[in-house]
Order: sequence, then C-alpha cells, then structure tokens
Amino acid sequence: MELALILLIVVIVLTLMFDYINGFHDAANAIATVVSTRVLNARQAIAMGAILNFAGALTGTKVAATIGSGLVDISAISIVTVTATVLAAIIWNLITWYKGLPTSSSHALIGSLIGASFVSSGASTAHIHMDKFYNKVFLPMIGSPLLGITTGFIIMALLTRLVWKWKLPTINKTFGKLQIVSAGFMAFNHGLNDAQKSMGIIALAIMLTYQLDEFSVPLWVKLACALFMGLGTAMGGWRIIRTLGTRVIQLQPIHGFAAETTASLIIFSASQIGMPVSTTHVISTSIMGVGATKRISAVRWGIVGRIVWAWILTLPLTFILAALLMLCLKNIIPL
Repeated sequence: MELALILLIVVIVLTLMFDYINGFHDAANAIATVVSTRVLNARQAIAMGAILNFAGALTGTKVAATIGSGLVDISAISIVTVTATVLAAIIWNLITWYKGLPTSSSHALIGSLIGASFVSSGASTAHIHMDKFYNKVFLPMIGSPLLGITTGFIIMALLTRLVWKWKLPTINKTFGKLQIVSAGFMAFNHGLNDAQKSMGIIALAIMLTYQLDEFSVPLWVKLACALFMGLGTAMGGWRIIRTLGTRVIQLQPIHGFAAETTASLIIFSASQIGMPVSTTHVISTSIMGVGATKRISAVRWGIVGRIVWAWILTLPLTFILAALLMLCLKNIIPL
C-alpha cells in the first residue's frame, strides 16, 4: 500500500506536468489566430488565454468521466498502467512541440492509455471498451476535422457575402473586436475539454489506489488541473503558434473570427456529451476551411501534409510507446 501511495503521488505530479505541457503545447489553439491578425499582442493574448483556460477547466466533468472510466476496464489495470500512460503522453507532446507540430494532446493521452492497458491486461483488447473507443474517440477523430473544414468554409462564405460591400478598414475594425470574443470563447472551450482529460487520469489513479467503486473528480483535482493548464498556457508555445497562425495561411481578423467561432462551437458541443475531441484538429481544420474560401491554393498544403501525418501517427505511436514503457515498468515495480 505504501508503494501504491508513492506511485499515486508520482502519477499526480506527472499528470499535472502533462496538463502544464498541454497548456503551452495547445495554447496556439486559442490564440494563434488572434496573434497572427495582430488584434492582440502576444502578451495580451496569452494572458487572456490563460485566464479563460482556467475558467473553462472548472466547468463540467463529462469528458473526465470518459477518460477515467469509459475506455478501459478498471479491474484489469493498475496504478503502474496510469504511470506508463502519462509518461508516454508527455514524451510525445514534447517531441511534437519541439518540431512545431500542432498534434493532439488528447489523442496522445488516449493512445497511451489504450497501449498501457493492452499490456497490463496480458496483450489483450478484452478489457478495452472498443465500442466506446469507436463512438467517443475514433468517430470524433474523423468527424470533427471534417466538420471543422466544412463549417469553417460555410461560415466564412456567409461572412464574405455579408460584408462584400464594406470597406476593408471597416471589416478589420469590426471583426478585430469580434475576434477578441471568439478567441476568448475558444480559450474557454480548450480548458473545458482538454483539462478534463488530466482530471480523468488523476481520478482514475485515485480509484485504483483506494479501490473505490464510483468514479468522481474531487474539487482539489479540478482546481489543480485548471491551475496548471492556465500556467502552461501562460508560457505560450511559440513554435506551434507560428505554424497555425502564419504558415498554414495568412489570416485577417474576419478569417480569425470565422475559424475560432467554428472551432468553439464544435468543441463546446462535444464537451457537453463527454467526447474528448482534439482541439488542435478542430481549430486547424477550421483555419483550412476558412482559408479555402479565398482560393484552394491559398492554403499551404505542404505544411498541412506534415500536420496531417502527425495526426495520423499520434494514436499508433503513443500506443506503442506506452506499451513499451508498461513492459519496462512491470518488470521494475512489484505491483
């Protein structure tokens, strides 16, 4: 029991580290467009993003329940499984952050959890809830980017039709103000969906350590995850901001507003039904959809290709990484 308590503390520390890294890794999701359009300077955007990430993280626990109790059979895993999960997710996030790739922290965590659980249950999928994985992870992973690019295109097309007689300075001034609101909503929803994943992992670790029957997220876990997500966002994440804000397409305030509004609505809807969608995928594809209304060639498809490959590889590579870590830890830790 003493070793289990030590491992619980290790998992909590590692998960808060993941949450912090998630904050600066995914900070670009909320603020890349508002920085690139120069509606806010970097310091203002990061401050707004950090505060609203914190606020969003305190709202709701449906996504946390999906991560903590909906994907794997708790009776077939241990606190060591959770340790391997968080370690693998942290390693993947740091690699992709260094490369400036806006990959999904959500899918890194989920892929790691499935991989570690696979090894923990004797190289079997019997204790992995494949139906829930399919419905709440795989389908949203495919559907949310398609929805992002389609909805972004439609919203931008409607806005273009609305303002086609306006003068450019009027458009920039109006949507510059509106973009502050849309970026704030995006930051709030990032906290709402992404911080809950870390809450779910810590709550799962507590359940395993104390052999609890019912999944719940203690208030201190909500506050800690919200705080570390906000602190991580305050660090920025300039490599990814540069990729999303300038390399995919050159944005004006109206484009930033359309992309952020699209992404926010999709992420908010997913959060209400407990779907751990990728905020990165949604905002990235929303930007692509918005950019395609200019002309298809306006989107820098070479950069998009690198991003898409990173998306495709996230789940299988984190699965393998977590499985390998779990194999190592099983032989080291006597649990």
